Amino acid sequence: MKNMSWLLEKAYSLMQEYLVLDTKQVDELDLLTLLIEHYEEAHYPVLPPSPIDAIKFRLEQLGKPESELAEILGARSRQSEILSGKRKLSLSMIRKLHEVLNIPAASLIRAY
Repeated sequence: MKNMSWLLEKAYSLMQEYLVLDTKQVDELDLLTLLIEHYEEAHYPVLPPSPIDAIKFRLEQLGKPESELAEILGARSRQSEILSGKRKLSLSMIRKLHEVLNIPAASLIRAY
């Protein structure tokens, strides 16, 4: 599908209407949504963040400064080395970050 604009326009148009369940319009919107989602996944994949970006984002979400990382990991030098990419996360660090900051372990074990 080279030009998706007509699908987007049709889906938008259907979303502006009051739709009743179990009608052709609802089925059409479901189908359009699936087509659009499949197209976007194939042509515009969203890559997961690097472990460093995941840590920074989570700290920001929680309203905590980056210095909080030193308290979690136990050393200010580790914080600096990790955030600069000079030091890789160890398994124990990954576990601690997962437990304390609730960052998915899958995000922390990615290569970077």
